[in-house]
Amino acid sequence: MLDHSYESALKKLEAFSQTHLLKYYGELAPAEREVLLKQIAETDFSVVHTGKTDAERGIISPIPVTELDEIASRRGEFFSAGMDEIRAGRVGAVLLAGGMGTRLGSDAPKGVYNIGITKELYIFECLFNNLMDITRQAGGSVHLFIMTSDKNHEATVGFLKEKAFFGYDESYVHFFMQEMAPASDYTGKVYLEEKWKISTSPNGNGGWYSSMAKWGMLDIVKESGIEWLNVFAVDNVLQRIADPVFIGATKIAGCSVGSKVIKKAEPNERVGVMCLEDGRPSIVEYYELTDEMRSAVNEDGKPAYNFGVILNYLFRVGELNEIMNAKLPMHIVEKKIPCLDENGEKVEPEAPNGYKFETLILDMIHLLNGCMVFEVLREKEFAPIKNKTGVDSVESARELLKKNGVEL
Repeated sequence: MLDHSYESALKKLEAFSQTHLLKYYGELAPAEREVLLKQIAETDFSVVHTGKTDAERGIISPIPVTELDEIASRRGEFFSAGMDEIRAGRVGAVLLAGGMGTRLGSDAPKGVYNIGITKELYIFECLFNNLMDITRQAGGSVHLFIMTSDKNHEATVGFLKEKAFFGYDESYVHFFMQEMAPASDYTGKVYLEEKWKISTSPNGNGGWYSSMAKWGMLDIVKESGIEWLNVFAVDNVLQRIADPVFIGATKIAGCSVGSKVIKKAEPNERVGVMCLEDGRPSIVEYYELTDEMRSAVNEDGKPAYNFGVILNYLFRVGELNEIMNAKLPMHIVEKKIPCLDENGEKVEPEAPNGYKFETLILDMIHLLNGCMVFEVLREKEFAPIKNKTGVDSVESARELLKKNGVEL
């Protein structure tokens, strides 16, 4: 049980040189004091640092990719093996949905955004429909764990309950909140968002499994006999979830993790690329690709670093449990952080004013042995919604949905 006393909070803040967070304590109402002390007790201030974030990369080399032709030739074998896992209840899904629709011009969770034209069609609805394509074939439901954040938890839960989970069995849907990390100025001093509230942000997509553990979700995983977790992002409305072909291929290959990838549209496309780093699976970001890597070819004479990730991964639970307590690298991201100024006035900065701290799923993958890099067709499985118009937008996603027979 965490100590929520003022004395404990002061002692903790002294250890991390963050005592300024109690600056307004004397002005606060009892309920506000309680909120602040609880938040201080629960916050990991050790993540805050202002030094270089990314350790030097190891030796990068190409990773074998299971491409479309091989998948097509073995589709029946993969499908059968994957469907066996689903029907036996050994597959769960994890939806990463902690974000807001800010870039879409919405103050609501991104998943509740309506992309329909002649009727309502929500991002969440597309994903539930995609999952139900599989569960109807399997003749049973898959446990779906939805990760929210403190910014959107109540709105997400309320919306999905109001929509009756778009026909999905509610007893198979479970919510948990992503852990938050404090946000700081450039000197490492953590900001206050309110006089009674520390400025925080989600701790990155690498924190999904530890957040599941904190919220008791792993009890459900264990009790249900789930051995695989398919993790995917909220903003790709063509995302295939609990895909039996993908699951079967990963299982047959004996890999700890699988990653869906697409062939890059052109060499400079801004997507992370699957690779090996010091012989272990990893991802090299588009800005890390050297000219030499862009021009490198594999043994078949094809581009060696040509497959971008789409944030759809399959993890074997046993191996996740082994790495759960491993310390993942903390990445610094420069951001605009709403905060209080030195006079206690709220500021909405127009330019970056500090750092947020995140762990990344790619660092989890690097800790595991063997990755099934599984190619999928871009036009069938990749319609990300990051912007309102232009590239990777509501507009482009609508066009791809239409091509895939989805009524808008």
